[in-house]
Amino acid sequence: MDKVLKTWVVGHKVSKQNTSGDYDLVFGETEAGVPGPPPHFHKGYHESFVITDGEMDFIINGELRTVRQGESVDLPPNTTHTFKNSGDRTCKWVNVHSPKGFGAFFDKYGISEEEADAKSRSVSPEIIQDLLESAAGFDMHIVAEKKAAGVK
Repeated sequence: MDKVLKTWVVGHKVSKQNTSGDYDLVFGETEAGVPGPPPHFHKGYHESFVITDGEMDFIINGELRTVRQGESVDLPPNTTHTFKNSGDRTCKWVNVHSPKGFGAFFDKYGISEEEADAKSRSVSPEIIQDLLESAAGFDMHIVAEKKAAGVK
């Protein structure tokens, strides 16, 4: 069995799992108050989250939904979404992208938790700027804030 590397990816602690199927599987932790990525959608990926501890606020096509421990959210292709841990404790979650391929995003932006200042480096202005410029290459299409919130 391959060792799973724990990394910090834009402020979230993640461990990308090795899978034999046509999907990417990630275990994650988001500390209280930490936002997710900018609102975005995937043209070619189905994405799901399962909350295993705590709760997470998701904005899905402009609508707020709080997802609690034991609940899940399913995001078909072209569904605009983002998330934030608005709770008062760390949220643990499982994330799946299908088909396999989005794991390359976690590979590119993951900084080993064993490296000095990994968490703060994962949200450095340089990383964020690179992510914004490169997101579409990962089938992560960022949506303007007003459009994502359903405001015309």
